Amino acid sequence: MPLIDSHCHLESFARAKTLPGVLERAKAAGVEGLIAVGTDIDDWSLYRDLAAANPGFIRHTVGLHPCHVEPSWHDAVTAIGPMFADRTAPVALGEIGLDNFHLPKDAEEAQEVKRLQEAAFRTQLALAYQFDCPVVIHSRSAFADCVRMIDESGVSWSKVVFHCFSEGPDAVREINRRGGLASFTGILTYPSAHAIREAALAQGLDRLMLETDCPYLSPQAVRGKTNEPAHLAHTAEFAAKLFGVSLDTLVAATEANTRRFFGL
Repeated sequence: MPLIDSHCHLESFARAKTLPGVLERAKAAGVEGLIAVGTDIDDWSLYRDLAAANPGFIRHTVGLHPCHVEPSWHDAVTAIGPMFADRTAPVALGEIGLDNFHLPKDAEEAQEVKRLQEAAFRTQLALAYQFDCPVVIHSRSAFADCVRMIDESGVSWSKVVFHCFSEGPDAVREINRRGGLASFTGILTYPSAHAIREAALAQGLDRLMLETDCPYLSPQAVRGKTNEPAHLAHTAEFAAKLFGVSLDTLVAATEANTRRFFGL
């Protein structure tokens, strides 16, 4: 079962020295590849080194997550370019985007955070345009603004994925119409996630990508436990039933889609 976890965060496991077990369990569950997604300058080198030590199994990305954007964000973003010249280069730029969910309660402070996020997002989109690389988008309560800014950037939508998709079918159609993709986490399995399941079906199997976004968002079968790449198997099994196909068919499609998107 050649699953690829298209979006995971391994830093907490590495810092806790539990990563070897996490990787062993992933392989035992049929996960043959991981995309370790960067969120801040602190994890970029870690993921690069993990990718170098696990060729063909771990790939990595670099990007400044909107929730990590500080007034000094430009210093971090300036460090992205050299990472793409590294011998073990990232497979994408991300995750980048906008997050209006975690804004400060004070209105003036919130406006300043939004201004900083938009500036960092715009600059990183310009880098993605320059490098002509895949882009992993974080969009939380900011879908319309993210779409607008990607449109304005000139980045090819064929290189854009909205990760941890939490919008409905109309939004995914808007992304797909432009040529972009959505990827889905264990939220797909939650009983209340009707709109997200409708979005996955609206996008279709030929564009479907699956992710854990671990250590967050464990699928329903292991909800309440720390998420890890091995748990992608639960989401895949659920998705196969949702699409009415065999597990082998589902896994083959998501593997092909993920390899094509990231150029693996």
